Amino acid sequence: MKYAVITGASRGLGAAVAQKLLTEGIHVISVARHENTELKQAAAEAGTGYMHFVCNLGFEEQVQNVFSEIAETVFKDAEQVFVINNAGVIEPIEVAGELDSSLVMTNVQVNLNAPIMICNLFLQKAKKTAVETVIANVTSGAAERPIHGWSIYCSTKAAINMFTMTAGLELEKAESSSKIIAFSPGIMDTDMQATIRSSSEEAFAELETFKNYKEKGSLRSPEIVAGALVELLLGSHLENGKVYKVNDLL
Repeated sequence: MKYAVITGASRGLGAAVAQKLLTEGIHVISVARHENTELKQAAAEAGTGYMHFVCNLGFEEQVQNVFSEIAETVFKDAEQVFVINNAGVIEPIEVAGELDSSLVMTNVQVNLNAPIMICNLFLQKAKKTAVETVIANVTSGAAERPIHGWSIYCSTKAAINMFTMTAGLELEKAESSSKIIAFSPGIMDTDMQATIRSSSEEAFAELETFKNYKEKGSLRSPEIVAGALVELLLGSHLENGKVYKVNDLL
């Protein structure tokens, strides 16, 4: 059986990826604070396996416990495992010197620590069981340039890119069958974009630019981006450690 473990699968890109993988006959394991009941219904209609695990990625102990349980379940009969570390937070949107320390800690935990912990757990299991595991860490163009008010988001996404590249190098050296990549989805019409547009110009200098994206219809739908990611993952030519950009795939 093929499994796909998706964080942040209750909405946005995560939900769209889950929907597409279900149509491919892949057993989806959704991980989020809240369940998307439409996924459960879609799985039933497609006759595909589906499970949901409640987890707040902002808490280290929850991540360790929940994903240890998921890994034990999945690797019992898996022929291939996909892991999509999609969940992320943009807050705090604020200039350095005005940052909320609790929001900083949550951002680092959700955007960086949790994906690393999840990758580590699944790569350990993959090595022990010799099950091919493909990991995609969802990143951002913000990883590659400084953006006013996004110092923490830019930093965590840059760090996840470097982790991905390094882990990919290590898998290649070990001649592993497993792969790890990063995927930059571009600007999408999601709740994160709504959060960005609700910030202040003092905290985020590019506020008007992002409002214009919405007004001019420049935001891609999560379904289009999900299609590009799923096609990439199910292909046979993934390059270990590479940061793939949606603009190069569509």
